Formats: sequence, structure tokens, C-alpha cells
Amino acid sequence: MQRPPAEVRYADELRRLRDTDSDPRPPGWALSLRAARRFIIGDERHGISRKFVGDPSLIDRALVSLATSRGLMLVGEPGTAKSLLSELLAAAVSGDSTLTIQGGAATTEDQIKYSWNYAMLVADGPSTRSLVPAPLLRGMAEGKVVRFEEITRCPLEVQDCLLSPLSDRVLAVPELTGPDAMVFATEGFNIIATANTRDRGVNEMSSALKRRFNFETVFPIADLATELSLVEAEASALLRRSGVTAAPHRDVLEVLVTTFRELRVGQTARGDSMDKLTSVMSTAEAVSVAHAVGLRGWFLRGEAGTAEDVVSCLAGTAAKDSTEDLAKLRRYLEQQARGRKGAAWKALYDARHVLPG
Repeated sequence: MQRPPAEVRYADELRRLRDTDSDPRPPGWALSLRAARRFIIGDERHGISRKFVGDPSLIDRALVSLATSRGLMLVGEPGTAKSLLSELLAAAVSGDSTLTIQGGAATTEDQIKYSWNYAMLVADGPSTRSLVPAPLLRGMAEGKVVRFEEITRCPLEVQDCLLSPLSDRVLAVPELTGPDAMVFATEGFNIIATANTRDRGVNEMSSALKRRFNFETVFPIADLATELSLVEAEASALLRRSGVTAAPHRDVLEVLVTTFRELRVGQTARGDSMDKLTSVMSTAEAVSVAHAVGLRGWFLRGEAGTAEDVVSCLAGTAAKDSTEDLAKLRRYLEQQARGRKGAAWKALYDARHVLPG
């Protein structure tokens, strides 16, 4: 698999945490809150790697929310690792992060709740045998966390199918009769939803549904050194999986991450104002560009990527939302990269002609 789920990638850590976890656990949870917190933010003393870079208090609040009867809503700018955090939380709480609904304009209630095997439905009529459970029904029946990615991309009436499962902890199956017509949530069930702040207004959630969630904002990484270390670690892992044996140059990555941070906020590290891009210049995008830089350098020249490769790979990131962004990037290279200390910055400035247009 190109990317196994968290419970597979970190199976050994989860097993060790379960074996040594003596703290009280909420009903239906695979780990206690403290063990789940250690799984996500790491514990060097016990060989547990750090998997999410962010405010530890956010993790505490998220875990407490999941232990209540309210769902957890993670909001923030694109690329701030909301999906990764929801995956890690589900793996820690339920040992299973695969009960996932991907929100979109075409998402239907069938994809959220349940559908039918129509051949069996026609032959035998509605029954539990012909019922095909979707993530929500499975999560309620099995007592697991359900992940709802990009919930605000779904139509309002589709979002509101979560009202009864969140408030009454019950899902009606009106096609069936008797006890099978109602699915009651078992201990451990809850919902983690994610939404991008840039998508607000697309399909704004109803006030009734908002009341059933605790909202937590996931912010971009504030510290340059922390973001640089994260980009280096993630890009190096991706490059190894892609067959690249040359490690990325630290100075090239520092130029890349600094460029992303300054274009993201519209201000240089010295405090000078500059044009801010409308495109998403997130940490996740920086990792993607660092990966592309390493691939370009290795497979085209047999070496680690250079600052010139950074310029070539930045073009596809900067010009996604607006043609003006490419001009802003060119001005950044001409005005802000010029004169900065270091060979990598000089190479970045000298490669400004590589930008298309």
C-alpha cells in the first residue's frame, strides 16, 4: 500500500500502549485519554513517535470532546493536517480509522448511512441480509469513531442526516420492521468532521447541526524551525518510498519553507509587507513541493534537488487559484530573494527566469 492507515503504520506503538495502559478508559475506547494523547503527540522515553505538530491542549480538548455525546469538528485552513489529526484520533480511540465519509457535492445519504443489495432486495424484500451498511451505520453498531471529511462540501440536507445519530444516538431504517428498524449506537461511537475555513459559505452547516459539535480550530505551524523539521522528515520519508536515496539539502528546504511562510502571510521574516498569494501555501503543500524537488533532482540528474528545482516546482503550486499569483511569485523572487545571505537564496534568485510566462 502506498499509504496504510494509521492503525497499520503504527500498529506496534498502539499495541505497546494498550499493553501498558492502566489508566481508566471511556466506555468503548481502545485506549485511555492519556495513552491516546501520548500516541498522537509522542513519548520519546517509551519510543512513541510524535505524529502531529501542534498545540497539545488541542489534542486534550479533542479527546475530551470525543468522550462526550457531542461530535468533534476540526476547522482550519487547507493543509493544516486536519485529516491527519482525525485519522490519528480515530486510530487511538477505536483502533480503526477507515470508517470514513468523503464529503462532496455528489455525496448522498446512502453513502453515509446505508444502501441495499438490489438483487437481494428484489428477490427477498428488505432484510438485514440485503442491507449494505455505510460508515455511519457501522460506526454506530460497532462502537467506533466515524470520520466525515469536508462536511461543508455536502448539501445541507445531506449533512442533517447526522442530527439523530448525534443527538439521540439512533439511526432509523424505515424499510425494516421490528427491532431491526432502529440501530442504536453502542459505546465508543462518535463523529469527527473536518471543514476548511475557505469553504465557509459553500454549504454552511445548519445551526441545529452546529450545536451537536464542539468546534476546534487547527492553526498553521507558528514556528519556522518546527515547520522546517516537519517538512524535512515528511519529504525524506516520501523520497525514500519513491526510490530516492539522496537526502534533501537542509539549506534548500529552509529556503523553500521560508518562501512558503512569507507568501502565506504576506510578510517577510524581517517584517516587510509583501503580496500574499491566494493559493494555499500550507505545510502540506510545502512537503509536496519538497518531494517534487527531490524527485526532479534525483531522476533527472542523479542528485538532491536544488533551489532552481524549487522555482520550477513552485510554479504549479502558486498558479492554482489566480493568474495574478504567478506575477506575485515573480515579484517575490525578484524583490525578496535578492540580496539574502546564503548560496541557496542566491540560486533561488538566479532561477527566477525559470517561471513560465
